[in-house]
Amino acid sequence: MEEKKTSVFSNGLIWFGAGVSLAEILSGTSFAGMGLAKGLAAILVGHIIGGVLMFLMGYIGAKKEKSAMETVKLSFGKYGSLLFCALNIAQLVGWTSIMIYDGALAANGIFGIGSWVWCLVIGVLIAAWIFVGLRSMEKINTVAMAGLFILTLILCKVIFFDGSGAWSVGEGMSFGAAVELAIAMPLSWLPLISDYTAKAEKPVAACAVSTVTYGVISCWMYFIGMGAAELAQSSDIAQIMLSAGLGVAGLIIIVFSTVTTTYLDAYSAGVSALSISSKISDKWFALAVTGIGTLLAVIFPMDDITGFLYFIGSVFAPMAAVMLADYFVFKADRTGKSADWVSLVIWFIGFVCYRLFMRESFALGSFIGSTLPAIAVTFVLAVVCGTVRKARQK
Repeated sequence: MEEKKTSVFSNGLIWFGAGVSLAEILSGTSFAGMGLAKGLAAILVGHIIGGVLMFLMGYIGAKKEKSAMETVKLSFGKYGSLLFCALNIAQLVGWTSIMIYDGALAANGIFGIGSWVWCLVIGVLIAAWIFVGLRSMEKINTVAMAGLFILTLILCKVIFFDGSGAWSVGEGMSFGAAVELAIAMPLSWLPLISDYTAKAEKPVAACAVSTVTYGVISCWMYFIGMGAAELAQSSDIAQIMLSAGLGVAGLIIIVFSTVTTTYLDAYSAGVSALSISSKISDKWFALAVTGIGTLLAVIFPMDDITGFLYFIGSVFAPMAAVMLADYFVFKADRTGKSADWVSLVIWFIGFVCYRLFMRESFALGSFIGSTLPAIAVTFVLAVVCGTVRKARQK
C-alpha cells in the first residue's frame, strides 16, 4: 500500500458510506411498534454508547498510528491478540457475505435477473473498490456519496411524506433490546476504525469526524427503516422504492450503499491479516475475502442476523473495555509479551457477563441492553487487576 495519508474529508466520506447501509435500514425495521418517541430514544441512546466506544478505540489507533488489530497487542500481547485477529477476520467474512446477500436480494426485487447474478455484480464492484485503493478513491467516493445522499433524501420523502401508516404506541420490543440492536452496528466497527484513523493526515480530527459522521448517518438509516415499517407499512425497501417509481434510482441506492459499506469489511480483513503475518498481501487477502463472501452469499440464506450481531457484541465489547482501561488509566504496553493471560481472563469474564445480561431474567439488561453493563464490569475488573499489577511492580 502507498504511504500517502488520507484527508479528514476522505475519512468522513468513508464513514458516510459505511452508514448508508441496507443492513442498517433493515435493522431499523425491527423498531416498528415501539412508538416514535421510544423508538427514536432507543436509536439515539444506542448510537451514543456505540459512538463513544468507536471514538475511543479510533483515538488509540490514531495516537499510536497503528491499525486496529495492532493496538490489540497493547493489552493482550503479540500472540494473545491473534485470538481477536482471527475472530475479527471471521466476523468480517460474515459481514461481507451478509451485506452482499442483502444487497443482492433487494436489487433482485427491483430488477429480477436472479439474486446470484446480483451477488456476482456486487462482488465485482467491491473488488474494483479494493483494487483502486483507499487513498486513490477520494474523487470516486465524493461522486458516489453525493449520489447516495440525494437518492436517500428521495427515499425519505417517499416514506415519511407519502406513507399511509401511522406511528404506533407502546408496542414492539423492550427498550433494552432496542438499545442493544442500535449499539450493535457501531459496535461491529470497533475492531476496524483504527485501520483508517491510523492512516489519516490528522488522525484525531479524522477520528472525531469519522465517528460523528457514521453516528448521524447510521441513526438516519435506522430511522428510515423504522419509518418504512410504520408509515409505508413494509420492511421490503425494494418494493417501497418500486411503488414510488424509484426503479433505477432505488437500484443505485441499494447496489452502491452495499458496495461502499462492504468494501470496509473486506479491506479491514486484509489489514487484520497483516497482524497475523507481514508476508500476507492485505489487498489480495481483501480480494479473497470478497470472493469467499460472494460465494457464501450465493449458497446460504442469511435472513436473520440477530445472533451474529449479539456474538460480535459479546466478543468485542469486553475486548474494548480491557483496552480502554489499559490505555487511558495505565498507559500499558504489552506488545513485547507473547500473551497476557490476565487480560485474556478478564476479557473472558466480560464475554460471559455479556451473554448473561442478554437473558430476560436480568432486569438491567432488559432496561439498557447487554453492552453497557458488560463493559462496566470488564472495565472495573481491568482497573482493579491493573492496580494490583502496578503495586507489585514497585
